[in-house]
Amino acid sequence: MSHYLNFDPATVEPEEGAPAADRLLSGDPRFTTWNIEEAPGGIYAGIWQSTPGKWRISYDEWEYFHMLEGYSVVTEDGGEPMHLRAGDRMILRPGFKGTWEVVETTRKDYVIRL
Repeated sequence: MSHYLNFDPATVEPEEGAPAADRLLSGDPRFTTWNIEEAPGGIYAGIWQSTPGKWRISYDEWEYFHMLEGYSVVTEDGGEPMHLRAGDRMILRPGFKGTWEVVETTRKDYVIRL
């Protein structure tokens, strides 16, 4: 087994999704996710894309992501909005609660650690 993995979404079948109905605040966002790595111990890596809309988010895990395209606004409950565009990076820590608003279709790569 190789100890590296080429981060290529063309090598996996994308999964389609949407926010849970009880979390949706506006719009009709649709997700496409390319899960490139699902490793033992709860590590996930891939590419995620969403069309415009706004929904509640709540994190029990660590997530690092890098914005590849689009424009989104992530706002922690009681905090200031974080305006994210291509090139921006962020870490969301366990316990983060707030909203994610996709203003322009957004694509990011991510690594999640449960």
